[in-house]
Amino acid sequence: MPFQALQIELTGPVATIWMNRPDLHNAFDEILIAELTAACIALDEDNDIRVVILAGRGKSFSAGADLNWMKRAANNGLDDNLNDARALARMLRTLAEMQKPTIARIQGAALGGGMGLAAACDIAIASTKAVFATSEVKFGIIPSAISPYVLRAIGPRQASRYFQSAERIDATRAREIALIHEVVEPEELDAKVQEIVSALLQGGPLAQTAAKGLIRAVNNHPINDVLIEDTAHRIAHLRATPEAREGIAAFLDKRQPNWIGE
Repeated sequence: MPFQALQIELTGPVATIWMNRPDLHNAFDEILIAELTAACIALDEDNDIRVVILAGRGKSFSAGADLNWMKRAANNGLDDNLNDARALARMLRTLAEMQKPTIARIQGAALGGGMGLAAACDIAIASTKAVFATSEVKFGIIPSAISPYVLRAIGPRQASRYFQSAERIDATRAREIALIHEVVEPEELDAKVQEIVSALLQGGPLAQTAAKGLIRAVNNHPINDVLIEDTAHRIAHLRATPEAREGIAAFLDKRQPNWIGE
């Protein structure tokens, strides 16, 4: 699949999506938004791919929306603005709802929509040089499209501060507020990402997809008979799958399950 703003790197069962606009700090416009949506859909449908990494070429992960694109949008009518906003929201949702594990590799700035991309991934690994911000209010707008994913990561209390102040958040603070999972020195970033990839490849692919669905089903829902019954159905259904039978048999036989190394 040819791309203008992305590069796809395949290494066995791992796909890395590189945002490739380093001179513009990987800021996204309508082309990058459309391509990233298409890439996520294609990789999610590829049974040979187990893990997807989102990364940015150059110094920055992503500086968010391209200001020239935003300027063009500001001069458009409401319908055009809505279409642009919907495309951005769809891209973030497509990334966030991929069936496969996703990792954000954050080496530098992740601002505005870039912070949203980091939050939309399942796992976020950052270097000590990474910096984050919901900077939208500085431009007279709000972090609307990214809000479901940032709120999911840091909660409404922290969002109340940063959505309004647009303060820069360094990597250590980002880990403290649960925006990212790990902080490492820049030269250790790829090794840490690979460590997480290796751990993910040990798990059953169907189980990982089910785990993502389980989180969405349980989070922020009351613990009642309906929820308990739902969780019982989920585990009962999964235990009856060939993957679960293979995983249990492999453990008892002291061997690796058949999905490892595929």
